[in-house]
Amino acid sequence: MAQEPTPKGYWVAAIDVPDMEACAPYRRANGPPIAAHGGRFVVRGGPFTAMEGRTRSHNVVVEFPSFDAALAAYRDPAYQAAIALRRPFSTADVIVLEGAPVPPPPTDATAPGYWVVRVAVRDPERYKAYAALATEATAAYGGSPLARGGRIEIVEGTARGRNVVMRFPDVETALACYRSPLYQKALAIRQAVSEADLLVIPGYDGPQPG
Repeated sequence: MAQEPTPKGYWVAAIDVPDMEACAPYRRANGPPIAAHGGRFVVRGGPFTAMEGRTRSHNVVVEFPSFDAALAAYRDPAYQAAIALRRPFSTADVIVLEGAPVPPPPTDATAPGYWVVRVAVRDPERYKAYAALATEATAAYGGSPLARGGRIEIVEGTARGRNVVMRFPDVETALACYRSPLYQKALAIRQAVSEADLLVIPGYDGPQPG
């Protein structure tokens, strides 16, 4: 019997950086420890559309081979030294998420689009109706969850209780899904039982660490 693949692990970061030049030393220092733990950037800044709630000015998603690898990378002394270069010049919310149990299929897109979602759920039972409709809507637009409902560790700042990273073929499709009648029907259910931050952002297709 084939062994089930280990779920990926992710850093999901929302960062305010008033002075990008002041954070240049951090950007130069963070690559080696990320690469040492098998990390690669999925989202690395770029223009985003805040569909709901709020976010910070710079958003990043980094994928690792597993949740444990993602935690180990964050705790690596070399990465902690890099954070020390960033912290005086930024404000950050950073979480480590466990990936979806079933990995999404590969994509030929050079720059997929993503939803990054943070939700505080007040009524879990009623939220289930939203989840069912949302799954139907996102699947219709080629959406695949990278992370949804797995383990979470807050390593900087604050976070909401439920966090989702959803990949689409491109940003236009990610926006179209959100605006579709079916997702808007699901959204009405969710907004009655939760508060959320949701942004749509392009994937990163530049050089990777290592």
